[in-house]
Amino acid sequence: MKNELFPALRHYLEASNFENITPERLSLLEPVIAFGREALAAERSLVLNCICTHNSRRSHLTQVWAQAAADYCGIPLTAYSGGTEATALYPAILETLHAAGIQYQTLATGENPIYALRTGPNTPPILGFSKIYEHPFNPQSDFIALMTCSSADEGCPIVLGAKARFPLRYSDPKIADGTPEQAAVYAERCRQIATEMMYVMIQIQTQIL
Repeated sequence: MKNELFPALRHYLEASNFENITPERLSLLEPVIAFGREALAAERSLVLNCICTHNSRRSHLTQVWAQAAADYCGIPLTAYSGGTEATALYPAILETLHAAGIQYQTLATGENPIYALRTGPNTPPILGFSKIYEHPFNPQSDFIALMTCSSADEGCPIVLGAKARFPLRYSDPKIADGTPEQAAVYAERCRQIATEMMYVMIQIQTQIL
């Protein structure tokens, strides 16, 4: 059963153009789709842990868009994120997600703020804050690890507790920080990840209908 999403978010997801996914990227997504289909066919819910080095940008984008796409498709999935070290969720990520239709509120301030991000009026909040991937808040076993940066992918050949590990490796929008191109670069990475997660969830959903 599909969840009710915020209208702006639903429009953003439905505007995904799968023709923009290159053959190289499709080859990375196909194993994720296959694993998701197998899990749901066995009536197991999906748990993701999206991992990058600092858990500040790409891992959060992947977590939020995986959850949003799953909510759109009605797939039983819970997405988390973590890093090999903790820093803070970068503010430009929040701004970019908000522009795409994600709503959020600040739960705690400080060096590593905590945010509640929502995909719809009645969906559970996604708690956004930076943490190592083994943090007690995150799943400790039976999860799928999505490696969202090359550093974490190379530095963590084994993710303890993961029943599957898939490298996705997105380019870091950090390269545009403080430049006139910052907003455009973050929006581009946001759109890429949203499109790929939407593609993954729709392909999983199509198989199980």
